[in-house]
Order: sequence, then C-alpha cells, then structure tokens
Amino acid sequence: MKKTVSSIFLAILFGFSATASTPIDGEKKEVNISQSKVTWKAYKVTGEHDGTIQLKSGHLEMDGKKLVGGEFEVDMTSIIVTDLAAGDGKEKLEGHLKSDDFFGVEKHTTAKLVFMSVENFNKNSYTVKGDLTIKGITKPITLVVSMFENKATATMKVDRSKFDVRYGSGSFFDDLGDKTIYDEFDLVVDLVL
Repeated sequence: MKKTVSSIFLAILFGFSATASTPIDGEKKEVNISQSKVTWKAYKVTGEHDGTIQLKSGHLEMDGKKLVGGEFEVDMTSIIVTDLAAGDGKEKLEGHLKSDDFFGVEKHTTAKLVFMSVENFNKNSYTVKGDLTIKGITKPITLVVSMFENKATATMKVDRSKFDVRYGSGSFFDDLGDKTIYDEFDLVVDLVL
C-alpha cells in the first residue's frame, strides 16, 4: 500500500545528491535553489496527502547537451504539507512526518541522491540509476529526468519501507485496516538551472 505523507517526504527526502559513477570532465550546471521545487504525494487507504520539501544544494553534470551526472541534497527539516490548512491538522502532520515515526529529521537533517548511471532514451529524457540516502540508509533507485533548455524535471517512486520508515506500513504491521499508509510515494522535482 502507498504510504502517506511519510512516504512522500521520504521521496522528498529525496533531498538527493547525484554524482556520475565515472568522472567526466563536463560542465556543472548549478541548480537555482530558490526557483526549483520538490513536491511529494503520499497515499493511504482513506486518501492522500501532498506537500513540498526544499533543496539544499544541487547541480547537474553535462557533457555538451547530454546529461551525465548530478548531485542533490534535500533539507529534511523543511517538509511542508500543502493539502491541509492551518488548524486542520497541518501542523500535527508536519510534526509527525519530522518525528522518528517517519523521517527523524532531528538526527537526519538531509537526504541525498547520487546518480550512478545515466542513459539517454530519447532527445530530452534520461533513465537515471542512483543511490538514495534517507535516514542514513542508502538504497538504489531509478528515476526519469527530462531536460528542456534551462529546466529539468525528475520523477520517481520511493518505497519508504526500504529506509526503515515503518509507521502505518503494511510491510511491517498486520491488521492496520483503513489506517494503512502505502509504502510508495511519488516525488517530482522541478529544477531551474
């Protein structure tokens, strides 16, 4: 089952760092942190939640016009819920996502993604295999990156259970019923270079 906001935050934790597995003397294109955006969407049996998380740093590595690597770090303390208004549980959910039940941001303030390989599958899109680190746990992940001029978009599904984010997970607990939060959450990163 898809995990809610936790999962999404993991995805967002996505706060990723990416670097090419083979050094290439390419151009580093720094990400404009203030104009870039990371959004997450997590799912549970009874609905879904979405929000944002802030990039802390990042760049893409280019060989001419070809993507060859990258590095990103996410500020896990910046997790925000956008589908709830103040007073409707927004602050409570944000606090829960930051707690040890989910991302434990007091101990794990950042997340990162390291690009290990990049394969071009059409003119503007790439399949990227990388190492995602959340809560100090590193696991492989596959994502799609599409580039257009000075912008790039990355999309991925993150399985929070692989990063020991257990709260409400049917992978760890039985008989949760309609309190189940699905393990996978969606992460979309819109980068401005």
